[in-house]
Amino acid sequence: MNDSVEVRELKLDDYKQLIETMEAAYKHWHGNVWTFDAIDTLIHKFPEGQLVVCFNDQIVGCALSIIVNYNDFGDKHTYKEITGDYTFSTHTNEGDVLYGIEIFIHPDYRGKRLGRRLYDVRKELCEKLNLKAVVFGGRIPNYHNYVSEMKPKEYIAKVRNKEIYDQVLTFQLSNDFHVKKVLYNYMPGDVQSREFATLLQWDNVYYEDKEAPEDKRITRSVRLGLIQWEMRYYTTLEQVFTQAEYFIDSVSGYKSDFAVFPEFFNAPMMALLESKDEADAMRQLSDYTELIRDKFHEWAIKYNVNIITGSMPFVEEGRLKNVGFLCHRSGKIDSYEKIHITPDEEKYWGLKGGDTIQSYDTDAGKIGILICYDVEFPELARLLSEDRIQILFVPYLTDTHNAYMRVRHCAAARAIENECFVAITGSVGNLPQVEAMDLHYSQAVVFTPCDFAFPFNGIKSEATANTEMILISDVDLSLLENLHFHGSVKNLLDKRTDLYSLQFNPKP
Repeated sequence: MNDSVEVRELKLDDYKQLIETMEAAYKHWHGNVWTFDAIDTLIHKFPEGQLVVCFNDQIVGCALSIIVNYNDFGDKHTYKEITGDYTFSTHTNEGDVLYGIEIFIHPDYRGKRLGRRLYDVRKELCEKLNLKAVVFGGRIPNYHNYVSEMKPKEYIAKVRNKEIYDQVLTFQLSNDFHVKKVLYNYMPGDVQSREFATLLQWDNVYYEDKEAPEDKRITRSVRLGLIQWEMRYYTTLEQVFTQAEYFIDSVSGYKSDFAVFPEFFNAPMMALLESKDEADAMRQLSDYTELIRDKFHEWAIKYNVNIITGSMPFVEEGRLKNVGFLCHRSGKIDSYEKIHITPDEEKYWGLKGGDTIQSYDTDAGKIGILICYDVEFPELARLLSEDRIQILFVPYLTDTHNAYMRVRHCAAARAIENECFVAITGSVGNLPQVEAMDLHYSQAVVFTPCDFAFPFNGIKSEATANTEMILISDVDLSLLENLHFHGSVKNLLDKRTDLYSLQFNPKP
């Protein structure tokens, strides 16, 4: 069974599951659970602000919030005051701050970054509603173990410096919240925190004053994590998994939206196979593909990052194909395949080209994926551009510098032609034990269109050539929309569709 994760609005029908999860999350908490009437009031007043996270359709976490005029309360307030004595009469759609009044995760599902997903949706809601910040009071439940040694200020500093672990504050700091103030008597009865709390805030850097000109642009930033993978000798599949998970964990640590692996990154496993015939070894390698896919699916959910698995051999109806998988962090899995097979791939491995090409909707924009040689055929990228893709990913495998340059220059051209970002990454290092896959050359790059809002040379960022590393790069999708209508040139709008067109041929 493929696990799935969904963040959605809370419904009244969820109440029974909600309370069961809350009771498990607050096993040592002596306060009251949320009443049905309180949840009903919150949903009625502000349905968008009441969120649950579901794992395989089971509610395992919750985040509740209201909107307030923050100046009515200031930084020195209590939970009772900010919630209007728990009536939520303080909520107003005309407010300027999204105030968090609850968040919890079932203990059996902690460590899967589900809390981060709830915080991310809160931040997105804050941006969508053009609010100044997300603010809330946070418990410091581990403080009771240090109360005789230090004051709250020193405790917070040590948690920030990772000298002390606090299960609540450590998590909040890791999600870009900063401590504004120490509050006392914020939530009476919180014995673990000794009735202290931290006032935490995340600032919406895209906030615009409501009286500001309407044409000011709000950015939509997406973070890419390109993995430049080193081919090395492995003795087990577990060693491949260890290295892959290390990179995914690292990319996730930088809060990337995508982690991208190269074409045939698992090729080192061929050295372990019994057959010395290249084509037979490639077919044997395909036996591992579904295992690897399922592991990447698990990591996409665990590390909260969309994973593009590069590509792997896959046998379908007797045909050996070059395929990859898009493992969404929601739990969904899509597949893609290489359309054009190089002469050597057919000669040495017996690979056959695929027949499908499509775009993919993700939570970080619409994307396309072309494997290596496919990017050298402009028709494929143009077909994807008809679906208005914003990012084109190109995992590749090239042996020599000149082979790499073909992929590089064509990828740069696709960015200009189709008014999109193009991100490419491959493998480095040598595999002397693997015939026809002994040399590798790579330099991961993120390409942009060439116009005033972009780098003059069309290169957003690039890795060090032939070095195993991660390239982290932010791209602003809103720039593409502006380019489409207001660029120096308008490649997509200026197409002479009266003269020519591009379309799929129907299958026989």
